[in-house]
Formats: sequence, structure tokens, C-alpha cells
Amino acid sequence: MIDTKKSAKKQALNATLIVGAIALVLSFGSTVLAQTKDNAAASAPAAVTAAAPADGTAQAVAADGTVAAAGTADGAVAADTAAVPAEPAEEEQASFATINTAKIKGSEGIPMINPVKFLTNIWKSTGIYKMMHSDNENMFDGGASEHGAVKSAVTFAKSAPGWQSIIMILVGFIIVWLGVAKDFEPLLLVPIGFGTILVNVPGAGMGDAPSGMLHIIYSAGVGNEFFPMLVFMGIGAMTDFGPLIANPKTALLGGAAQLGVFATMFGVALMNLIPGIDYNMLQACAISIIGGADGPTTIYVAGKLAPEMMAVVAVAAYSYMALVPLIQPPIMKLLTTKKERLIRMPQLREVSKTERILFPILLLALTILLLPPAAPLIGMIAFGNFVHECGVIDRLSKTMENELLNITSILLSLGVGSQMTPEKIMNPNSVGIIVLGLLAFMIATAGGVLMAKVMNLFMPKDKKVNPLIGSAGVSAVPMAARVSNKVGQEYDPSNFLLMNAMGPNVAGVIGTAIAAGVFIATYGH
Repeated sequence: MIDTKKSAKKQALNATLIVGAIALVLSFGSTVLAQTKDNAAASAPAAVTAAAPADGTAQAVAADGTVAAAGTADGAVAADTAAVPAEPAEEEQASFATINTAKIKGSEGIPMINPVKFLTNIWKSTGIYKMMHSDNENMFDGGASEHGAVKSAVTFAKSAPGWQSIIMILVGFIIVWLGVAKDFEPLLLVPIGFGTILVNVPGAGMGDAPSGMLHIIYSAGVGNEFFPMLVFMGIGAMTDFGPLIANPKTALLGGAAQLGVFATMFGVALMNLIPGIDYNMLQACAISIIGGADGPTTIYVAGKLAPEMMAVVAVAAYSYMALVPLIQPPIMKLLTTKKERLIRMPQLREVSKTERILFPILLLALTILLLPPAAPLIGMIAFGNFVHECGVIDRLSKTMENELLNITSILLSLGVGSQMTPEKIMNPNSVGIIVLGLLAFMIATAGGVLMAKVMNLFMPKDKKVNPLIGSAGVSAVPMAARVSNKVGQEYDPSNFLLMNAMGPNVAGVIGTAIAAGVFIATYGH
């Protein structure tokens, strides 16, 4: 049986193809004919002498169609003769027949397409060509001042060879791989990695001022204190200070972890002895704060004291936060004995709602009285935590710890990644920052563990502190506390240290903010 519907569709398709082919042939033929006529017209003289009229005056017809008096019969130029416009010719309508002669309004002065130039321009606009033949200028000034002048000594080059962009793009993909494949802080490293990739694409302009997307993000909240403050607000809403309130002595462990921050100041001074490396005191503060393993605080201090170093110090801080499970366990095992790792700690008491509400208020009051430069960071933590604990504005609390924190983290991480340009990363000063940041983080971990061992010298036998929780004194919440618990369970699977480790962990957040306030109070003016 013949399918009439299919047959009709096939016939219609064939007819359409035939009509299209005829139109194509006619169009091509008309184009060739028009080109022939155009060439013939172009070979004619631009102006011809018209036949002399009865009065013997010669006239010239110009190419634009105007008739001008050339002179009288005896060769004298008529003084009173002016150019007389001829009748305007009708404008050709664009069609297949006049494709090369008709003028389209608004296209005057636009050259015809040259296939060779077209392909050449396409090649020159590719990222491969730009990487091979151009230098990428430093797109950011660090946001140090209104006029782009960096306050402290800038040691970074203004541009970098294009091939270095390829390396930085590969670095960006490695950062993304660490976040996705190795689960190293994926919420932070994935957007940082993509920011690194996008800002180093030649010709994309995503980091160019003033309209590049990454430049807008950086200028809006990374180069100032806006995004870090929002992150601290969200952290405050998410943080449970109950373990610290229930066991206040663990605050000493959080304070001891700041040893890495201040000890690194001396390391910066020693690093200056190496040729090619030169840090001033403001830059030393920005580097040292990496030891707190607190990304927002690091960005905040760098923005205040050494904005030109924000790229490297921020990436180093977030990277070491992500590498807590790899960096801390060897140090923890090296400084403790098996007997100490097996110490069991009693469960924490129940903390009342009144204590939870009063804690952020008292924390903020003490900060205002004793260390006002730390009030922005501590204040946002206290605000977020109070909103969470008071229990009457759950909508705000949920927004702070979910949507607002997530959106801000994305923008902040993209902004940090946008600073990963070759001229800022591939130089001796940046290598020094990475080394010193790692040193600060290791000393901070060791400081907390050693403080726990010292505390045990004065504690009753049944109330000793497991030194493993001392490593949680860094600000990486709650990862550092999880690492302490995991290492403890390697030796005793029934020993749960997580809640006890959260005490020094949240104390470390406060301690790092206080250290930042000390730096700003000392060198911020």
C-alpha cells in the first residue's frame, strides 16, 4: 500500500530543492553580469564634456551627475556661471541583480569582504595566536587606591609572555581537579580554578577594566572588605559556640595556634636575605595571617595592608585550608605519643540558651573595648551568631548560612581566582609567600598540639586533654576538628573527639580575627 502522505512530502521536498537550485543559479549569473557592467562603468572617464549648447558655452558632466559650465566658445570662463545640479538618479533597490551595485543605507565606507584578510583576522583573534605573539598586561592594580597606585612596594611585573598564560590555565584546571577528584574544599577550589582559567584566556577580556565580569566582581567585593564581611556573617550563623562555652579552657588552644601567625613574621625577615625576594612589614603581615587558615581574614588583612599580594596570599590560605587532611596528621603524630592519642575526654555539658545568646554580645563588647580594629570581623561573627541563637528571626538566619553565604562564596572565590595571573604568581616573591604560608600553617598546628601537652601538666588525671584536639586551633572550621577526630579514631575507633575539638576550632576563628586586628591596629595607619 502506497503511503500518500510520505509521497506528497517527498514531492514537496523535491520541488523545494529544484526551486532553490534555480534561484541559486540565477543569483550567481546575475552577480557575474553585474560585475561585468560595473567593470565597464569603472573604465569610462569620470567626467565627459557635453555638447556645446547654442550659445557656445561648453559644459562638463561630472561623475556625480552635476553639470558645470566649463567656458565660453572663445575660451573665456563665464564669471556668472555656476554648477547646475542634474536630475537625481533613482536609487537602485537591493536585489540579486544589483547585489554589487546597490547601496544599502548605513553600509557606506564598509569594505567588501576579503577572504584572505578575513581568515587572517580570525587567526589573529584566536587564543593560540595571542598566547604566541602577545604579552598579557597586568589587569589589576589590587584596588589599593582610587587612582590605581599601590600603597606599598609593588614587586610584580606589569606584563607576562603569552605562553605563561597557558601555564596558568593549566594551573586552573589542576585546582579544579583537586576540588572535584580529591574533594579538597570543592566549594572554594572549583570557582577559584575557573576564575584562574577565565582570567588568563587571551582576548576574552574577563579581567579587563572597567567592564570585564571578573574585574567587576573583584572591584565590588574582593578588593575591599565587603565579601569577607558577608562570609563572616554566614560563618557566625553556622557556628555553634556551645563546645567553647562548655569548656572555656580550650580557648587557650585556639590562642596557641596563632603562634604560627606571629612566628612567621620572623621568617619573612629571614626570607629577605635571599636575593630577588623583598618584603616590607605590611606584606609580612599579609603573609603571616595565612597561618590562621582563614581565607576571608587573609583577604581582609591583605586588602587593608598589602592589596598587591592578595592574589597569592588568598590562594595560599584557601589551598592550605583544603590541604588540612594532608598537612596536619603527620605533625600531630610526630608531636604526640600513642598513649596521648588514646586519651578519652568526657562529654561536654549542656549549654543553656541564655549562655548561647549572651556569648556573641559579650564577645562583641570586649572587642569594642579592647581591640576596635578587630570589630568588623568579630562584629559580623557576633551578628550572625546572635541572629541564629535568638531564635526569633529564623528566616534571616537561614538566609545567612545558606543562600547568602553560598552566593558570596562563589563571587569571592571567582574574584580570588581572577588574581591568579602570571605576573603575580610566576615570580620569586610568590614562591616565598607559598613557602612562608606553609611554614605558618605548620607552626600553628604544632603550637596547638604543644599547648595541649603543656596544659596536661597541670590537669588532673581524669580531666586531661587529648593533644590531638590542639591541632584544631586553626580556623579551618569544621575540617580541622574532623581531622582531629579522624586521627584519634585511627588508634581507638570508639573515641569521639569531634565535639571537644570544636571548642579550639571556633576559638581559632576568633583568635585569627584578633590577630588580624592587632596587625591592622599596628600598621594600618
